[in-house]
Amino acid sequence: MSESDKTHVRQLDARSLRGLAHPLRMQLLDALRFGGPATASQLAAKLGESSGATSYHLRQLAEYGFVEDAPERGKGRERWWQAVHRGLRFDDALLNDSDPAVRGAADLYIHEVATTQTQDLSTWLGNRDSWPEEWSRVWDMSSWTLLLTPELTRELVEKMHALVETYRDRATAEDTPGAEQVRLHTHAFPIRTD
Repeated sequence: MSESDKTHVRQLDARSLRGLAHPLRMQLLDALRFGGPATASQLAAKLGESSGATSYHLRQLAEYGFVEDAPERGKGRERWWQAVHRGLRFDDALLNDSDPAVRGAADLYIHEVATTQTQDLSTWLGNRDSWPEEWSRVWDMSSWTLLLTPELTRELVEKMHALVETYRDRATAEDTPGAEQVRLHTHAFPIRTD
């Protein structure tokens, strides 16, 4: 996989969404995207699944173009897998697709993403004392409530995404002392106040 392929963000469509919208497949893809290449057995141990289940779902992810062989890692019969894309982009139009199977897959996908984000935050809160002190001074869990129109909300989200993207090019090498993967979650949705 070339370096440009590794940085590509894939736009989910109806077909690819149906191939991804399964809790274990989403966990496997995240494990490969954030942890690097691995075998089905390694992923099974990490996720508490059987290697038969992880092997099956990895093959399904490969069929839909989410993962591929990492042949430079393979030794003998070991099959190593790697993520094809750096990220995924979800089109909320999939939630209104004419096909009920696509709508169901889209709904499952967004709920799994929300569950994963909640688990990420909960894991950080439970383990933050195990991190070096400099990390305990820079984490954030903020909440704002603003009075906005849909247009202003879209503008705000686009500006937040653009700002975050400017930090991709500033990222340090993985072997830089003190550098860690930092997860950012954003949520923007209307609430009722009555």
